[in-house]
Amino acid sequence: MGGRIVVGVDGSQAAARALRFALEEARRRDAGVDAVLAYQQPMAYAGFEGVVIPPVPRAQVESGARGELEEALGTVPDDVQVERIVAEGPSAAILLDVARGADLLVVGSRGRGGFMGLLLGSTSHQVITHAPCPVVVVPAPEDDA
Repeated sequence: MGGRIVVGVDGSQAAARALRFALEEARRRDAGVDAVLAYQQPMAYAGFEGVVIPPVPRAQVESGARGELEEALGTVPDDVQVERIVAEGPSAAILLDVARGADLLVVGSRGRGGFMGLLLGSTSHQVITHAPCPVVVVPAPEDDA
């Protein structure tokens, strides 16, 4: 096997394009892929009339994140080895940590959060600013921009 490619997955169309790019690049390089989904534990909050809504149990949130990653991966080609990584924390921080020692980090131009008009999301911006390896930001098709 010839290296390691890290790709951020979050269920968005941009992340799906990034994943396709990472898998194709892994084939070219005979590399493995680390597919990373970062999640944040929802906080408890007060509802109407001071009712406190309890947080979702951590195991349930992690299980949902693992299911989301599996769904995003769909059918992975047999000729590419994919490591599934689900971690709690800010997306950019998790991606940067996993990318240490990687040959390439791939992200979509923007994910699920933020403002639709932005060309580059906050995670993509943080990743290209602080990455420990080369980064590919997969742009949206022109008709999405």
